[in-house]
Amino acid sequence: MKLTRSALALTVGALAPALLLATPALAAGPAAAAPAKVAAVTAGESPYDTMSDADLRVEVARILATNPGKGVTRAANKALDGTTEDVRTFLKTGYAIAQDEDNKVAILRILAGKPGKGVTREANRALDGTPADRVAFLATGLAKAQDEDNKVAILRILHTNPVTGKGVKREANKALDGTPADRTAFLKTGLRLAQAEDDRVDVARILARPGISAALDAECQRLLDGGTPEELRYFITVGQYQF
Repeated sequence: MKLTRSALALTVGALAPALLLATPALAAGPAAAAPAKVAAVTAGESPYDTMSDADLRVEVARILATNPGKGVTRAANKALDGTTEDVRTFLKTGYAIAQDEDNKVAILRILAGKPGKGVTREANRALDGTPADRVAFLATGLAKAQDEDNKVAILRILHTNPVTGKGVKREANKALDGTPADRTAFLKTGLRLAQAEDDRVDVARILARPGISAALDAECQRLLDGGTPEELRYFITVGQYQF
C-alpha cells in the first residue's frame, strides 16, 4: 500500500532521524525497535531490496524530516510520487547523488564569498575530487582551511605599517597561540577592541602635547570619555589632522 504524504509526515514525526551527511542510513533509536522482517542480506544486495513499499517511504520521509538541500528534497519528493522501485532506487543510489549535488552547491556558495587562499584551494580541490572529498571538506576541511587563512590574516595584522600597537600585538599573539575559535573571535571582535585600546593611548598622547588647540583638546577629551572604537579609529587616522 502506498502511504500518502500526510501519513508519512505523521509517521516520521514520531521517529528520530539518524542520517549521515551523504549516505542513507536506517534509524537506530527507539522508534525503530520493531523493524519490518527482512531476509538476510547477501553480497551485492541492499537492505532496501527486501523492504516493503511502506517501509521504503518511511525511510524517505525520515530524510525529508532533516530539512535537506534542494537537490535531495527534489529527488526525494519525485521518488515519493513514483513507484515502489522509484523509491527503492532513490534510497539505493539517488539519495547519495542528490546529496553530492547539494554539497557542490554549498561549496560554490563558499567560493562566491571570496574566501582566503586556503579555503579557495581546498574548496576547488574538493570540487575536482570525489563525493567523499566534498563531504570531508564540508565536515572538517573547511574549518581547517579557514583557520589557516585566519592565521595568515593575524600575521599580516602583526606586520602592518605603521607598527601595530601593544594592545593589538598582545591579543594577536594570544590568538595565534590559542585555538581556532580564539583566532575567529579575535578577527570578529577582539581586534576591534584591542585597536580601540591602542587608539585611546594615542589620543591620550595627543592630549598631552603642549600647545594643542582648544578644539583638539575638547575632541580628545570627548573621545576618552566615551568614544566608540570606530570614532577613535577615525580620529587617529583622519580626524586629528582636521584641527
